[in-house]
Amino acid sequence: MLPRYARAPMTAIWEAENRYRIWFEIEAHALDAMAELGTVPQEAADAVWAWWKTGPAIDVTAIDAIEAVTRHDVIAFLTWVAEQVGPQARFLHQGMTSSDVLDTCLAVQLSQATDLLLFDLTELMDALKRRAYEHKLTPTIGRSHGIHAEPVTFGLKLAQAYAEFDRSWTRLARAREDIATCAISGAVGTFANIDPRVEAYVAEKLGLHVEPVSTQVIPRDRHAYFFATLGVIASSIERLATEIRHLQRTEVLEAEEYFSPGQKGSSAMPHKRNPVLTENLTGLARMVRAAVTPALENVALWHERDISHSSVERFIGPDATITLDFALARLTGVIDKLAVYPERMQKNLDRMGGLVHSQRVLLALTQTGASREAAYAMVQRNAMKVWEADGALSLLELLKADGEVTALLSPEEIESRFDLGYHFKHVDTIFSRVFGS
Repeated sequence: MLPRYARAPMTAIWEAENRYRIWFEIEAHALDAMAELGTVPQEAADAVWAWWKTGPAIDVTAIDAIEAVTRHDVIAFLTWVAEQVGPQARFLHQGMTSSDVLDTCLAVQLSQATDLLLFDLTELMDALKRRAYEHKLTPTIGRSHGIHAEPVTFGLKLAQAYAEFDRSWTRLARAREDIATCAISGAVGTFANIDPRVEAYVAEKLGLHVEPVSTQVIPRDRHAYFFATLGVIASSIERLATEIRHLQRTEVLEAEEYFSPGQKGSSAMPHKRNPVLTENLTGLARMVRAAVTPALENVALWHERDISHSSVERFIGPDATITLDFALARLTGVIDKLAVYPERMQKNLDRMGGLVHSQRVLLALTQTGASREAAYAMVQRNAMKVWEADGALSLLELLKADGEVTALLSPEEIESRFDLGYHFKHVDTIFSRVFGS
């Protein structure tokens, strides 16, 4: 995790203090359940919570010093707690194993992180919706293969992005549900030394579900699904960022990242205004997706448990969520302040001499009785003249001068096929599908 690409609320979830506080809650809630079942003294649970309610500072340095000797993080934490609480702390961790603490804690942290990411997605969608309605009927050229195709509106471009992130929100909510499971089942997951009711109690207290079969660790297919979902969101970020980067190219310049007063685009060329934020987002998306393959490889563990997944998750848990949180916030800012140039969009629409209307003429010719092949040939031979003249010629005028075309369509009928507004008659329908009526 680099501070440059991190925001404080998400970073705090992964700091040692938060991790140790979650560990304590897992252990203390389990102790409460065991006291209620009569397997440990109630005085032990009371003593542990009494100490906690004094608001003790988590001494990360002291715990790290113990771990330097024990070479075991959970034991180091329990040793430190015992030093603070006294003899009653001996009842902590009864019948539990380290993975009960570690995996349940990770579930809590990922749930906390997901709540922030869902909020980020909502903020981004709000910005996209606002800008989509602002440019609902702003004409622009649609491109396929990077080449002028037919007219669209800039609002439709943003509506498409909204719909994509709306799907991401739903997927992420499902992934949160899937990852939020608790395992307090003891060594190899058999509950031999701990009652399953303890697990149920801890799960309820922490807002988690019970893991049906934990085999000492929570199955990593859950985590793979979670990180794959983050990877899909990152790819959607990159898709929108790439669109903006293309639209900002000098030859296009239909939209542009906000360029703040005093901002510099190049150390060498004072005229430069570069799409640095969306280029940055493209790179950040790659880093989030980099977590997906290791998460998939973590699924295959030896027998009931090994720790080959552990080191991986210590990287990808913080890095993927912190990076995605930053990226979503940055993209929201880009969309919120995006400079849009309708005049340039219209200029680009008109640049190729009306070629964007070729399909309508083709269809009109077929409706007169011409074969599709013949109609295509009539339109294409005129369109290629416009193409080769780089838009200096007019497709409309060439078609009106083509005797084979005018034998089938009157000049007025040809002109009617060059109506830009015709392409936008179903924009309301699409918006209703995306945003609701």
